[in-house]
Amino acid sequence: MHFVELYDTTLRDGTQGEGVSLSVDDKLKLVKRLDQYGIDFVEGGWPGSNPKDAEFFKRARDLQLEHTKLTAFGSTRRANLAVEDDANLAALIASGVSTATIFGKSWDFHVREALRTTLDENLRMITESVAYLRSHGLAVIYDAEHFFDGYKADPAYALETLKAALAGGAARIVLCDTNGGCLPHVIQEVTQMVIQATGAPVGIHTHNDCGVGVANALMAVKVGAGHVQGTINGYGERSGNADLCQIIPNLVLKLGVRCNADVRVTTKVSRYVDELANISPDSRRPFVGDSVFAHKAGIHVSALLHHPETYEHMAPELVGNRRRVLVSELSGASNVIYKAKEYGIELQKGSPALMQVLTAVKELEHEGYTFDGAEGSFELLLKKAVGLFVPYFELIGFRLIIDKRSPDDNPMAEASIKIRIGDTVVHTVADGLGPVNALDLALRKALEEQYPIIKEMQLIDYKVRVLEEKAGTEARVRVLVESAAHGRSWSTVGVSANIIEASWRALVDSIEYGLMMCEAKPQAQLVATKD
Repeated sequence: MHFVELYDTTLRDGTQGEGVSLSVDDKLKLVKRLDQYGIDFVEGGWPGSNPKDAEFFKRARDLQLEHTKLTAFGSTRRANLAVEDDANLAALIASGVSTATIFGKSWDFHVREALRTTLDENLRMITESVAYLRSHGLAVIYDAEHFFDGYKADPAYALETLKAALAGGAARIVLCDTNGGCLPHVIQEVTQMVIQATGAPVGIHTHNDCGVGVANALMAVKVGAGHVQGTINGYGERSGNADLCQIIPNLVLKLGVRCNADVRVTTKVSRYVDELANISPDSRRPFVGDSVFAHKAGIHVSALLHHPETYEHMAPELVGNRRRVLVSELSGASNVIYKAKEYGIELQKGSPALMQVLTAVKELEHEGYTFDGAEGSFELLLKKAVGLFVPYFELIGFRLIIDKRSPDDNPMAEASIKIRIGDTVVHTVADGLGPVNALDLALRKALEEQYPIIKEMQLIDYKVRVLEEKAGTEARVRVLVESAAHGRSWSTVGVSANIIEASWRALVDSIEYGLMMCEAKPQAQLVATKD
């Protein structure tokens, strides 16, 4: 297969997606990360449209890029206006980039109804705009907006718009499925026709409104397109753009296409962009999601132990991802043996410890526990079963008081807790915004003198799920707690009909797992009970 250029438009098209926003600093960081990834062109934004993009291009002049060419985005000149008088074109020239991407109309319907001009004037707008930018030393990528819809309506005119761009000196013509309504066979047929009719370098820009944005891009490449546009994680308007984190692995690993991106860091890039955008990663996102190489069924895991290819279409390491084995009531011995190896524990089939873990998992999941997202609790369960865990403390008892003194006051919570550490009894009291917060603070207070490392542990997420909605206020709840320390995070779970008890179980697992992970050792024994 031929070589394909990669063009990223996350900073412009991607930020048009609902809930996606990047600061100027974020955009600058992302350009550098995409440069390291090996993306050929990164579209920085539309310098003539808003102050943020204007500032971005001003600051981007100081970027030291090894590979990526930064591009500025804009449109053809306005109808019946000289190119030298068009502010949008002037902003592209002033942006300081060496490559500009401009879009023009391919669909006669848009020319008449959106631009409210003639078909001939639209062709002049395209040619003159490209030529004007070329005369100022810029290479021009021409995006043929709504090309496939335009081709369906009037094939001859749609082709004329491409020829107009080439006449002006466009380096590449990019066919855009702007509304995302085409299916792969249409993209394939029309792209092949354009390549044959123009003999020019052709690119593809697809959206995902029919769920086939990536497939459409791949079909265009298969018939000769040498330039692919998309966004990281498929960010973009409506259903989003074609996802480069899916396009690139498919190109390289499935089609054997050459490109400059380092496919091995695709997962890291995907999660970096989610972090910048403050968006929770989609665990089921193909190639890079946390769940896409996760296995739960016992028969699958048994086969994976011998031949991973039995239930994986590729090795997860090829895209920087990892294999995960989940433990649940569906698990067999193979799942537990596999997980135990991750923790450095060798379990033998038929051993009492293995059977104890399997039985406990099935019983606990019947009660409402889930270990899919609470591997901290599972590791504790496993190590207790094989005798590798020594409790850090023992609960003697706790008491909670909720105090609301008037209808307008927010209730306050007070937790009193008594625990035993070795031969020492520690009794502490703490106030909190709610009962779980107060209990968490009291427990930490009781432990911090003996285990100072606990001051570095943070509770970063707390989720409650009702398991039996029809049971009303008597329903059991599942509490998931996520904590972090020293650059690592872990999740634990607790279940009970009493939300405080469920929270307590999750909190205790969270703290004990954190102490175990940090290899905390008790300080010198306290000499007296604290009150």
